[in-house]
Formats: sequence, structure tokens, C-alpha cells
Amino acid sequence: MARALLTGRSIRSARLSGHEDGRLLLVPLDHSVSDGPIATAAGFDDLIRDIVAGGADGVVVHKGRARLLAPHLFVSCSLVVHLSASTSLGPDSNAKVLVGDVEEAVRLGADAVSVHVNIGSDTEAEQLAALGTVAAACERWSMPLLAMVYPRGPRLTGPASPEQVAHVVNVAADLGADLVKTVFVGPPDRMADVVAASPVPILVAGGPGGEQSLTDFARTALATGCQGLAVGRRVFSSPAPGQLVRDIADIVHGPTPVPVSLPSRDMAGVM
Repeated sequence: MARALLTGRSIRSARLSGHEDGRLLLVPLDHSVSDGPIATAAGFDDLIRDIVAGGADGVVVHKGRARLLAPHLFVSCSLVVHLSASTSLGPDSNAKVLVGDVEEAVRLGADAVSVHVNIGSDTEAEQLAALGTVAAACERWSMPLLAMVYPRGPRLTGPASPEQVAHVVNVAADLGADLVKTVFVGPPDRMADVVAASPVPILVAGGPGGEQSLTDFARTALATGCQGLAVGRRVFSSPAPGQLVRDIADIVHGPTPVPVSLPSRDMAGVM
């Protein structure tokens, strides 16, 4: 049997998910740039410790924050460095710009980098160009790329549709992303269509919360074929973030959920 060719990208990807199932639970903590502090300076370290102890596969932070964290926290948890930003105080919070590069992430010991793209925003063209630039650098440095892509902008009103989400996911894949984080769209069989239309694995955002528990949401998402979850706000705003991460990690890396049964139709209905 031929052995798989080892590359820096494949090694980092394997570290990103420390489990043979290939599924992922990431905890984005980049919100301190977009929205303001999510914990005190000392409390941020405690939050990371709780998340790592809970069994998260990786955390997503900006480069400056990564330099401030204790290295031993990332022995059993991957580091994903986020390269784009905007703030809620600016004239257009959907206008993401690059604030870091792949070489910086390599020096920091990152296992992957992430870029946020709002497709449908007034600055869509610049954000797509930034994604392409980062994807090319990831090829040079053999670095996995997570694209956080959303259909979001002034001409997009109401909840995202399955057609829109399938579109933005494929844009990210076509421009070089290895993984895509995006929103979950219901009902579950339509999200399963989105997953089937994507050439790269999909992680779903945890969202702002609601009546459905995060554990129930995780089971639903995995049953549609999603590779895992990327949950930030619902973790760091929890009174017991470590236990919440443990509960979700047990679901993500537990037995494969029963897949959603798809109706008989071709993929043109999603695209």
C-alpha cells in the first residue's frame, strides 16, 4: 500500500484535528478586535485554559494575542491565527481588511490561518483579492487555510438562503480554502445539500444562540455532513465555558451521527 505523501500542510492539518475522525471543534476568540474585550487580560488566559481542558481542537486569535499566550497551552490544542479584521466602531463593519500575513503566522507556530470574507458587501472585490493573496501565501508556506465566508451586505436582506450559502462556500473553495466556516441554513436537508455541493469540509458557526441548545445544534449540524463547529461567542459568554466545550467535543468526536436523509433532486436546486 502506497504511503500518503507528507507535507507541511498535511502535518499541520493532522495537528489541527488531533482525532482520526477528521472532525473539528474550533473556538474563535477574535471578537476582541471586532466587538471589544471578551475577558480581562488575566481572564483571557483562564478562558483559554478552560477551552483547552474541555477538548477543543483549536482556538482562533489574532497575531498580537497569540504572542501573549503561554506556549504550553498549545501542546494539545492547535493555534489558528486570524489575518483579517474590522471593528463595530468603523463606518462599515462588513469591510474586512488584512492585518497579518502567513509568514507571521508561521513564526508564531500556527497550525492554520483564517480569513474572513463577507460576500455581497460593498468591499467584496477587495476581500476576494485578499483571500486569493493569502491562499497563494499558504501554498508557499504549506499552511492550511480556513475561510470564514458569509453572504452579508447592504443588498442582502433577511436570513441567508441555502443558495447563497452554497455560492459563498464554493467561492472560498475555488479561491484556495482548505476549510470553510459559514452559517447553518435550515431545514437540515437543505444544509445537507450545501455540504454536498462543497468540495471542501464545512464548519458551521455557533450563531448568537436561541431556543435550541448548542448540543442539539451540534448534533443537527453533524447529521447534515458538516465537518464540525466553530463556536466562539456562545462559549466565552457561557458561565462554564470549559464544560460547554467538553459537551460539544464529546458530540463532535463521538459516534458518527445518523445522516440527514436527502430528497431526490439534483444539485441545481441548491445552486
